[in-house]
Amino acid sequence: MSASTHRRVLPQAPARRGWCPGLSRPMPTGDGLLARVHPPLGILTLAQAHAVADGARRFGNGHLDLTARANLQIRGVSEATRTPLARLLETAGLGDARSDGGPQRLTLTSPLAGRDTAETFDVPALARAVEAAGLAVAGLPAKTLVVVEGRLGAEVPEGDVRMFPCAAGDVGIAVATEHGLHDLVACTREEAPAAVAALLNAFARTGRRRMRDLSPDEFGAVENAVRLAMQVQVPPPMRESGCGSVFPQGAPFSPLTGVTSLAPGQSMLAVDAPFGRCTAAALDHLVDLAARLGAGEIRLSPARGFVLLPRQDPSAADLTALARTFIIAPDDPRRSVAACTGAPACASGSTPTLVDAALLATIFAPLGLEGRVAHVSGCAKGCARPGPADLTLVGRDGLYGAVIGGAPGDEPAMHLPIEAVMERLGRAKTVGLAAAFAPGNTVTEFGRYERPA
Repeated sequence: MSASTHRRVLPQAPARRGWCPGLSRPMPTGDGLLARVHPPLGILTLAQAHAVADGARRFGNGHLDLTARANLQIRGVSEATRTPLARLLETAGLGDARSDGGPQRLTLTSPLAGRDTAETFDVPALARAVEAAGLAVAGLPAKTLVVVEGRLGAEVPEGDVRMFPCAAGDVGIAVATEHGLHDLVACTREEAPAAVAALLNAFARTGRRRMRDLSPDEFGAVENAVRLAMQVQVPPPMRESGCGSVFPQGAPFSPLTGVTSLAPGQSMLAVDAPFGRCTAAALDHLVDLAARLGAGEIRLSPARGFVLLPRQDPSAADLTALARTFIIAPDDPRRSVAACTGAPACASGSTPTLVDAALLATIFAPLGLEGRVAHVSGCAKGCARPGPADLTLVGRDGLYGAVIGGAPGDEPAMHLPIEAVMERLGRAKTVGLAAAFAPGNTVTEFGRYERPA
């Protein structure tokens, strides 16, 4: 059944918190409506990518966001343009997958899925099977995420469920808890979709929004449902016995920017959008380059960027042109700083996060080279990076709450204007982040702002 045969564009865009915008349900924000596009498996054909750019230019304000779940957001849509935008992208094969409020895209895979020679099973095929199983689960929360990992060893984005390779070609299934990942079962690749379907159905019956929010009794019910579906009483040991340890580590889940050789005659070009933002014109330029280099598709990265697998390498002139709008250097300091749209484009933000993140990236650069990460969030929702960072700045009433080693929802140590943040961050190179942002009177001219959240 095609997308257009069972969906309609809703007459009003809801504004309740906790849902995920799509094309038929765009979300009101500071610069108009935000429409999210969920490319199947995070892959766009060149024609689809052109359609997204065209839609952003004709029916939005020309700005695009790239999300940490490898989706795209078209900004500045209006009530008058939301319906023609949805029709354009549905025609391109990018329409919403469901109309019941469930996840438009359930799975997240590496941008190299299906092309990584170290993967031990067909990741795209398994992801498609899980997507199909998820469509049949009523009441599944919109933010539910299943990460399908073809190899172990890389830092994998946080999700509710993780599927990963085990010895002998089996697939391990683990779920997120408040204490970390908990392994449930190992099964064959053929059994895995049914196991995940049982898991998701049991999870949906609890009414919880995220897997990690389950009570012990609820978690037990989910675990029992999976075991019953797989007809096993006790889950076999997996990670403890070296599940996946025989497989080599290699390319990360989100590849580094620049040109990388994957195999003889096969290269990868990865670019990131600075702080997850690009323009329709920049996307059009990337599509034209992909066509010229022989790449038939564009893959989205959880690093909020794009990945090409071209038949020929880009020239120095190509890379110079890309660098005007994208990050192509692996040591670019902006890669160490996550940021959301912020004010004025986001109605929930009170600080210009994109401007402040660009300032912070320069001073944070020495810490970024050590592997540290920072996050500039317009509010406590933490859309750009929900999890913890070495330094998280949370906008509130025009100031930033400073959280060291925590997430946007954690209690800040203090609230400061961006100028005071920069001063303290400058000293962090010698005294450390925790000491630099310890409450006190070291920045007395801003002391009046150091108050509890």
